[in-house]
Amino acid sequence: MRFFSLRPGWPLTALIVGFPLWWALGLGTFIFPILALPMAVELLRRRPIKVPPGFGVWLLFLLWVFASLVMLKANPPGTRSGSSQIISESLRIVEYLTATIVLLYAGNLTEKEMPQRRLTSLLSYLFLVTVGGGLLGLVAPRFQFTAPLELLLPHSMRTNLFVKSLVHPTAAQVQVVLGYSAPRPSAPFGYTNTWGNCLSILLVWIIVGWVIRGSSRQRIIGLIAVAISVVPIVFSLNRGLWVALGVCAIYVAVRLAARGKVVAVGVLAVVLVGGAVAFVVSPLHDVVTSRFQHGQSNSIRSYTVTQAITGATHSPILGYGSTRNTLGSAQSISVGKSATCQLCGNSTIGSNGQFWLVLISQGYVGAILYVWFFIAAAWRYRRDKSAIGMGGVLVLLQSFVYMLVYNALIVPLVLYMLSVALMWRNDMQSTSGSTTSPALSRRHSAPFTPQRATGLHR
Repeated sequence: MRFFSLRPGWPLTALIVGFPLWWALGLGTFIFPILALPMAVELLRRRPIKVPPGFGVWLLFLLWVFASLVMLKANPPGTRSGSSQIISESLRIVEYLTATIVLLYAGNLTEKEMPQRRLTSLLSYLFLVTVGGGLLGLVAPRFQFTAPLELLLPHSMRTNLFVKSLVHPTAAQVQVVLGYSAPRPSAPFGYTNTWGNCLSILLVWIIVGWVIRGSSRQRIIGLIAVAISVVPIVFSLNRGLWVALGVCAIYVAVRLAARGKVVAVGVLAVVLVGGAVAFVVSPLHDVVTSRFQHGQSNSIRSYTVTQAITGATHSPILGYGSTRNTLGSAQSISVGKSATCQLCGNSTIGSNGQFWLVLISQGYVGAILYVWFFIAAAWRYRRDKSAIGMGGVLVLLQSFVYMLVYNALIVPLVLYMLSVALMWRNDMQSTSGSTTSPALSRRHSAPFTPQRATGLHR
């Protein structure tokens, strides 16, 4: 069946609705570029392609990603190249291009083809899946199985830790964080940090899509799901997730207060205080307190961050095209990875935050371009008083927290781009339906031009 004979928007629906299946098949990472192909085909048939304001900044970032490849053979002092550097960087490039296609595809779908309400409902559904995966990780932390895709790979690839994280479905990462082995939910993603990142993004959209704008049934399901999510959120031990949710609460309170919504602010305050009291008297309080007292990863994070900054100063323009491994460890240059200890030493620079990944890979210029795109989007839509506008900005605010501690490729980055697409479409719809001048309306729906993409026309 040809792509154009299917209902418009089907690749996006298949991606989200079928995600539990893709994860079980071992395609949780690879399904994104796979379904990006029919998205790209449909986009080419829609020419001219509309682009969001400031898209030129993102294009410059992509250009920098490719330009930085000339530095792959160079190494900053005190580092060495990884054995699978070419493979991992090629995968990252594909993931960046995939996220770009998803942004343009979602943004170019009309309201009739993919209503905003349907898109937020799809993201709400994915929140339910993520919460379900979190509960599975707590109830059955050792649950795992060999995926069909994994069976097709040669033994050497299946035993590689990086490859295994991509294709081997597991319910949780069992780690010694609190002084004893404890499960940290990860399903339906490869890592618990990715789970926490995605959960908080999707939490925004289930509140927007179902709690605020949904039917009575959706509102009830949404509220129950949000309440249940507190348990895996706490037991995930993801401090970055906790900080991001705190930032969201503060931002919502400030926005409501600025709009004179005194009653809403009061209700929010009562809910937060009541939740805090319930939290303090429950066993969850002991878990959080213990987590902050056990910061074993702090030294590793600070070490790799320092190495990323140091490495970038040696190649500030282009970076080194990809990550690098340190010689030795934070304790000693002689402590490195071995056959008996695959996780000892030789830390990967850029593995503890998207910003640090871009910094070592594409230098200061690339890092500025990456951050600039999301800052510009958050700033542009900051005055959108709709639920979608506030929700989208909330997601981007979270991205600034997460980029310092978690990597965004690929699921979180796609969710960021879908959030930008929702705000962009919301802006175009509100403009076309308002009494603004025709020139202004054309500005929001114009096809791609270099001036429009970079925002220099403004």
